[in-house]
Parts: sequence; C-alpha cells; structure tokens
Amino acid sequence: MSSSFTTRPVDPDLRLGPIAVLTTGPAGDPARWAAEHRSLLRNLVTEHGAVMVRGLGLHDVSGAASVFTRVATGLMDEKEAFAARRSYGRGVYSSSKWPPNQPMCMHHELSYALRFPGMMQFACLRAPTGGGATALADSPTVLDALPDDLVRRFEHEGWQLVRNYHDDIGAPWTEAFGTDDRTAVEDYCRTAAIEFAWQPDGGLRTRQRRSAVIHHPLTGRRCWFNQIAFLSEWTLDPEIREYLVDLHGAEGLPFTTRYGNGGAVSQDTVDLINEVYRAHTVREPWQHGDLLLVDNLRTAHSREPYEGPRDVLVAPADAVHLADCSPTVEVMTS
Repeated sequence: MSSSFTTRPVDPDLRLGPIAVLTTGPAGDPARWAAEHRSLLRNLVTEHGAVMVRGLGLHDVSGAASVFTRVATGLMDEKEAFAARRSYGRGVYSSSKWPPNQPMCMHHELSYALRFPGMMQFACLRAPTGGGATALADSPTVLDALPDDLVRRFEHEGWQLVRNYHDDIGAPWTEAFGTDDRTAVEDYCRTAAIEFAWQPDGGLRTRQRRSAVIHHPLTGRRCWFNQIAFLSEWTLDPEIREYLVDLHGAEGLPFTTRYGNGGAVSQDTVDLINEVYRAHTVREPWQHGDLLLVDNLRTAHSREPYEGPRDVLVAPADAVHLADCSPTVEVMTS
C-alpha cells in the first residue's frame, strides 16, 4: 500500500495550523498499515492536533477496532458518559445518540472527569449525504482568543458541572456508570471527587469541580480544556430548555455548568465561548472509510447536523489523569 502525505491549509485568517491529511493507496490490510505507520500517525497528531487518514477503506466494526487497537497505547471504557452510545466491545462505541438536526457543540471528551482520553479515534463506516462533519478547534488558539478577565476567573476558580440523571436527555445513571449497583456508583463518585445525592424518584444528582485550563502533559502548552459551554443549560434549544424546566424545575435540568465557586455562568458568557469556537473551527467532510485521530487535550471537536444515514465509530484511548496536566484548582471532595 502506497502513502502520500499532504497538509490542507485552513482559512488564512485563522492562526490554527494545518490539519494533517494522509492519503493512502488501496487498503489491503488497514490494521497492518496502521501498525506499520503508528509512529508517523502519533507524531502527526502531536504536531498538528489531528490527522485525517483517507483511503484506508474502513467498512466494518471489526476492521476499525483492529486499527484502533494498533494506533492507541490502550483503549478506554467510558465512565460518566454524557450521551448514550452503543458498545461494540471494550473501548469501541457508536457515536453519541443525538438528534441529527441538532449540533453537538465543541467539547473535549470527558473533560469533566479525573481520567480522560488523551486521544480520540473516529472511523467513518458510512458518511452522511449532507453535513455531519466532526469539526475541530485548536484549544490554545481558543484560549488566546477569549477575554483575559474571563480566562483568569476560570483559571482561578475552575468550573463546576451539575448533572441530574433523567431519562429525558443524555445517558441515565445506569448507562453513564455502567452499573445498576448504587453502592458501586457511590464508590466511584468518592474516588472521582464527585459529590452525589440520590433523589426521591430514584434519580441521581452529581456535582464536580474541575480545572478549566490545563497544561498539555507532552508539550506544556496551556489549553482551554472543559465543557463549560457544551454542557451549559444555555446551549440547549430554548424550547427544550423551557420544557425541561417546566418538567423538573430550574435545579433539575439534566446538566448545567457554573463557575468554580458555584456562581451562575450567564447566557452571554456561553454565547461568547461558542462564538470563539465558531471563529476557530475547521472541518474536513467525512468520506466512507476515513480514520480521524484527535489529540483530545489540544483539540476540541463537535458534530454538525446532518442528513442521511451516518455511521461513525468512536474509540477513546490513551488515558490521561488530570493530576498530570498541572491543574489550576483542587478538585472537590465529597
């Protein structure tokens, strides 16, 4: 199998470097190719923040999983999942179950956890007929573009995520924690510095504080690493938010984010963060068989609305602990 390396420049008005695009020849054995080019792929991810491999011809779960395992240092089972996924075996999942006409805003996977993926791997088994790109944004660039006073506050206080596990939106607690054993959930929460409270209706409410800015453990670069905007109540469609408030009350929303001291994050602040993300977004439309590798700390990703069937597999990999990223705030203890 032959390979050629090209880079695609992004909008010249952006300060984000190019996305690496590797184009391969006909893929006789994608897993073998991935094993032979593992060092190259990982170096490109470190250099550019993401690399798209085009031409591998990934068409089924087993083939994609074989590539994932050869590129990664180790795949991760997902804990504290935000949205439901289908599991295809250890560390390989469907993309999140989310309405096709609704975007999933920029975020870093599991940035609210103490242990999160260093790399996200995606494989497109079927590309949509329109839209549906996994768009990307460089987090150091986003950090530099945000107002200094906002960054200083979040850097000093961190951010809080408050979740109420319902069946209305997102994953129920049994799926998020991978168990229906309350004691196991409580043990996990204590270990992961998550405050928890069981609700009279059997639901679960959790609260956790995390750093909003971290240092990349390999490069030392400061990264805007959080889900302050994505998991904000203000990112919800207004009609859906109003319905959920009527159903559960303002304190019972499935998720919302706060400043680290518990103060409310305004809609204007969330809109500002999302606007900065939009201004620094790059995208490469999916094609059948593509592989996308993303540095989860340096690079935020989103999912754009789409039309037609879309089948993208996800494999979180290369676990990193928050303590290894020079966090700026101490986590809460329950």
